[in-house]
Amino acid sequence: MQRWLKGALILPDRVVPNGLLACEDGRITGVWDLEADAGAPAVPDGAEVVERGYIAPGYIDIHVHGGGGGDFMDADPEAVVAITTCHARHGTTGLLATTLTAPEEELIRAFRAVKAAPRRGAQILGFHVEGPFINMQYKGAQNPAYVRSASVAEIDRWLAEGRPDDRWHVTLAPEIEGALEAIRHLAGRGAVVSAGHTDCTYDQLKAGVEAGVSHVTHLFNAMRGLHHREPGTVGGALSLPGVTVEIIADGVHVHPASMQVAVRARGAENVLLVTDAMRAAGLGDGEFTLGGLPVTVKDGAARLHSGALAGSVLTMERGVQNLVDMVGLDLPTAVAMASLHPARRLGLEARKGSLAVGKDADLLILDDKLEVMTTIIGGEVFYDAR
Repeated sequence: MQRWLKGALILPDRVVPNGLLACEDGRITGVWDLEADAGAPAVPDGAEVVERGYIAPGYIDIHVHGGGGGDFMDADPEAVVAITTCHARHGTTGLLATTLTAPEEELIRAFRAVKAAPRRGAQILGFHVEGPFINMQYKGAQNPAYVRSASVAEIDRWLAEGRPDDRWHVTLAPEIEGALEAIRHLAGRGAVVSAGHTDCTYDQLKAGVEAGVSHVTHLFNAMRGLHHREPGTVGGALSLPGVTVEIIADGVHVHPASMQVAVRARGAENVLLVTDAMRAAGLGDGEFTLGGLPVTVKDGAARLHSGALAGSVLTMERGVQNLVDMVGLDLPTAVAMASLHPARRLGLEARKGSLAVGKDADLLILDDKLEVMTTIIGGEVFYDAR
């Protein structure tokens, strides 16, 4: 099916106020600036015209545990569909199914439930295994009963559950027993290895980067902070070459000024927006669980009964709004942090992440407040608020 959209196009470096986009058979077939491109076609009859708002690439969330009442650790195909449909309504067209620290058999069941689930809503691009190879001191909302040393043998059993095109992303603490061997093994298998839930010093993170760490999970949260004589995990994340970072831009996990520091120090092209959403995303306040632990959601914050943060109820839609309204980023930069940069981090830049010919027709129509009006996945309308 051929589809035409006319309106303001959000590109990685600018907004084209008067643009035209064509897609067919699930791919973008044309992108034009109607005011600058001499060869732009006439707007065809039947084109959808976005008069107030924007046309944007679909968002990609590399760190999301749940939403719509489901959690990937439920190991239930119906829960998987609840998550992918919930987040698609809020602009996510691709995501990594993210697990928590748990017994190996529970992780395997979660991977298998994802594979068995009907394909509906946001596309599952692979897996993010957050834990169990973390530092107990910075466990956050991870269940301490299942924290353990890194194991290459266990990693290979995880990877054997994947599909050929799955992307793998593993969060671990570089300083724990067996971590450096695991990092080298994962990097050699093409996985993104991320430092998180860690007490690693600057030198330990540097050693991890030399072994294959290339990312840092939810920067500033659940890690050793910055000190002027010991830069710690945060200092290394902001300065070591070749490292990308992710930020939970809900205004609860990280102060807006700290987000500005990260963007200025690391460069926006190396900062990814994530939600770290748990099952309560999209549902409002109430009592929930995360990794078997009780969680209270109140006023937009999810916390264990100890008061520790337990993931978030953020959506990518709200995260982009916050990057613009709270952090002061321009619209193309904020959208790229939710689309192009995650696509590049996953090695999917040729297919996803921006409005360009040949890429998947994963598109959003946003109103002038950046709320999602329409989500298009593979050229087909999945959600339309209108």
